[in-house]
Amino acid sequence: MAETGENDWFSDDIATFGDRLAGAREAAGLSQKELASRLGVRGLTVEAWENDAKEPRANRLQMLAGLLGVSLSWLLTGKGDGPDGPIEVSVLPDDLNVLLTDLRDLRVQLANSSDRMARLEKRIRTAIRELA
Repeated sequence: MAETGENDWFSDDIATFGDRLAGAREAAGLSQKELASRLGVRGLTVEAWENDAKEPRANRLQMLAGLLGVSLSWLLTGKGDGPDGPIEVSVLPDDLNVLLTDLRDLRVQLANSSDRMARLEKRIRTAIRELA
């Protein structure tokens, strides 16, 4: 089992883009609403980015990196200049790694289900309008 060091806490194999975005935003002392305001987007947009439900466009990525004081490379991959990670834990027990993996899988499933529910709701609304 690999050690989780300060430098790799936000790497691709441990964190998602949304995890890195949320970590950088919190390290910068900004709320989702404050970050959204500075970017000129809705708070729900930042929330979707942090939940990995949506991805920002290229021009927003550069703005995000600048506002949060991290490199674009770090934001995308976890490599480069980023905020400090949480307090180092030398080794996580296997059961905690399994739980983290399960949690990440569940988050992805939830996001996919949410997208599917939104598409179904849209289809139902369209069908109701057509019946009226």
